[in-house]
Amino acid sequence: MPPLLAMPFPAIDPVALAIGPITIKWYALAYIAGLLGGWFYARRLVATPGLWGGEKRPSLNDIDDLIVWVALGVVLGGRIGYVLFYNLPLYLSDPVEIFAIRNGGMSFHGGFLGAVLAMVLFARFRKIPAFALLDIAAVVVPIGLFFGRIANFVNGELWGRVAPDFAYAVVFPFGGPLPRHPSQLYEAATEGAILFVAMALSVRRFGFRWPGLQGGIFVLGYAIARTFCEFFREPDKQLGYLFGSQFEFLGGGITMGMLLCVPMALIGIGAIVLALRGVTRVRGEAIPADAASR
Repeated sequence: MPPLLAMPFPAIDPVALAIGPITIKWYALAYIAGLLGGWFYARRLVATPGLWGGEKRPSLNDIDDLIVWVALGVVLGGRIGYVLFYNLPLYLSDPVEIFAIRNGGMSFHGGFLGAVLAMVLFARFRKIPAFALLDIAAVVVPIGLFFGRIANFVNGELWGRVAPDFAYAVVFPFGGPLPRHPSQLYEAATEGAILFVAMALSVRRFGFRWPGLQGGIFVLGYAIARTFCEFFREPDKQLGYLFGSQFEFLGGGITMGMLLCVPMALIGIGAIVLALRGVTRVRGEAIPADAASR
């Protein structure tokens, strides 16, 4: 019997829709909602010339085509990142499992790198400043993060650390009998909702006049939010705590998620500094408002 302070896990079927042998899970819908929400918001940003000053910006057609590249980058990068960062021995012993995506296993950091690579290649192919695409993505990505973390909660996966005295702890169906932090909801709130508001305020204040600034703010903000949530999230069982478990003030030690956020934070700070110094600014002929709206 679970402790009195524990909340029961809501009985939500991971399958949102089933038609015969075809099933659509909430996790898939979360990806779709994130991509479509980001696409819609990105189009609005591109169609607002006041945000760009004299900087060259992509067209609406570029944004429409980019979503396919980003979707592939996120899925491929997310899977490859999970294989390399979180469970490499398993996949080396059984390489076929690399392609068994239905069994789960995606890494945000890998998906982030995959999306960045896709945008850089797309920018080069279309002769668009890469920072313009990266900055737009930085503003819209929290939408996908929010829906993705909600889907993690619905699936009862990536649960938090044991919290027997926390009034809003949850007993997850696959997390054992003890109540745990609903860390997926913490991440949805911080990496998703709060970071979305922060980026919206930032783009309203600075626009895209300093290439790389919005990207730097997002990367730094995500690193901070993810590190905070890692103190409540149960580390992957095949990795556990990497080191520092003897220090009680760390709440259990350093996790892989924390470690991967260190270079992200450094890159974010570097991008902000370079952007404010004007190092990343490449002046070009701005796309007229009527061209961007076609």
